Amino acid sequence: MSQLLDITIIGGGPAGLYTAFYAGLRGMKVRIIEYQDKLGGKVNLYPEKIVWDIGGIAPKPAGEIVEDMITQGLTFEPDVHLSEKVINITKKDEQLFEVTTDKSRYLSRSVIIAIGSGIISPMKLAIEGAERYEVSNLHYVVPSLSRFKDRRVLISGGGNAAVDWAYAIAPFAAHVSILCRKDDFKGHEEMVRKLDDRSVEKIMSHSIHSLQAEGDAIESVIIQHCRTREPREIAVDDVIINHGFHMESDLLDQCDIKLERQDNFYIKGHADSSTQVAGVYAVGDILSHDSKVQLMAGCFHDAANAANLAKTYIDPTANDAGTVSSHNEVFKEKNEELLSNML
Repeated sequence: MSQLLDITIIGGGPAGLYTAFYAGLRGMKVRIIEYQDKLGGKVNLYPEKIVWDIGGIAPKPAGEIVEDMITQGLTFEPDVHLSEKVINITKKDEQLFEVTTDKSRYLSRSVIIAIGSGIISPMKLAIEGAERYEVSNLHYVVPSLSRFKDRRVLISGGGNAAVDWAYAIAPFAAHVSILCRKDDFKGHEEMVRKLDDRSVEKIMSHSIHSLQAEGDAIESVIIQHCRTREPREIAVDDVIINHGFHMESDLLDQCDIKLERQDNFYIKGHADSSTQVAGVYAVGDILSHDSKVQLMAGCFHDAANAANLAKTYIDPTANDAGTVSSHNEVFKEKNEELLSNML
């Protein structure tokens, strides 16, 4: 059994990381439990995508932003556990929660759920044996645009992510084709139009039928018209699949504490990040309420609210909110260290 801490945060994405920072700012001892083997959440799926909509942050690649988030989130040295799946949350009494994972059990005085869209995994290409090419040129994420320099790339998918990838990769690649099962893309109309500006070949009403390979690398793809079944072969150097993600919410479905849900998935909470269970709060994408801001920036607001509520839940005499950083004594030593490094 673990040490009793003030807060257990379930999820190490942007919402969980900022919660850890703000809770540390308020003098609480925190642990983070993350299912993946690294912090950052689903932002890690598109490290080179330019993020524009975080207040006060100039547009920069998501990978750089997540590095800054991790640095900030670890400021007060939370107890971090990676590659652990939370399978249950139990409320033992008014200020004692037990969080059970597939590896251990953890005790805390409150719990903050920051699981985003749940445990996500890409929907794989439904072709027998396709997994063998994942080590070479079959991809489900785009870790680096330069990876596709001077290569022939086929992207399968009709949503915003597939369209964005096609647009971003086109300046690097020798040729980009994007394959969509429907007659129209689901992505934003303006981005779909801009594919023409970069000579992306749009292939509508087709799907992947089979893969032709030499050894462990795909050399061509047989596509098929969805109505006529007429085949066509496309020579490729890389294939990118964006058919969506599986979102697992087993934890919320099965855990001992019962939270009200929205659309059979999200936690139906309140604008202050509280839920129907005292001492349990929700932040980021998993939280649903009428005034929810569906931007990454919104999760920082959720996080501060949740940390403040956890503080007063644990200590009813505490202030409702923390002191701003420019006046906060906790940063005095850290500020001096940062200033000395600038000199």
